[in-house]
Parts: sequence; structure tokens; C-alpha cells
Amino acid sequence: QVQLVESGGGLVQAGGSLRLSCTASRSIFSLNDMGWYRQAPGKQRELVARFTSGGNTNYADSVKGRFTISRDAAKNTVYLQMNSLKPEDTAVYYCRALSPLSSIYWGQGTQVTVSS
Repeated sequence: QVQLVESGGGLVQAGGSLRLSCTASRSIFSLNDMGWYRQAPGKQRELVARFTSGGNTNYADSVKGRFTISRDAAKNTVYLQMNSLKPEDTAVYYCRALSPLSSIYWGQGTQVTVSS
């Protein structure tokens, strides 16, 4: 079992920045895959950014150059730095982890609202 606790969402004006945090209940290096997804009202949940099992990063095209995923193993935490935010980034952001046994775990979600 893995518990994921997110924080850092909020309301920001377009062009602003936010940093999301996701802290896992166990070592993030014991997980195959960890990253951030988002779901806007009326839309499907989509990948934002993630670390793969090999330590590589994947980003959605819509956030490349604006968002950066990073991690701190000592804190069991993955971050999402979001810069140059746009109204279309408004969504609930979820942390997701994939265990070596292919179990998927989700955090509770954190709301990000970008006003124009």
C-alpha cells in the first residue's frame, strides 16, 4: 500500500506560479512510476508530467517549457513547479504512483485555479 498526500494548490492569476508537492508513505524509489495528472471539469484525466521507472521524465505537450517535475528522495516527495500558468491549466491535480506489482495509487487531488 502507498498513501500519497498532495499539497500546494490554490488560486493564481494567469502568468503566475504554483508548486505542488506529493509525499509518499514509502520510498519513491520503490515505485516504478510516479507523477502528476489533472482533470478539468467535463474532461478526462490526463498526464501532466511523470518520472518513469528508468528515471526519465515525460511531459504533456501543453506544459512543456512551463512545468517542471522534480523529486527529493530524502523526503519521499515529488514536486511539480508550474510557471506561466494559463486559465486552461485549471483542474484538479492528482499525484499517481505505480508499484512494482503494477498497483496504481492516487492522491486525493488538489485544486488549481488560474484566473484570467
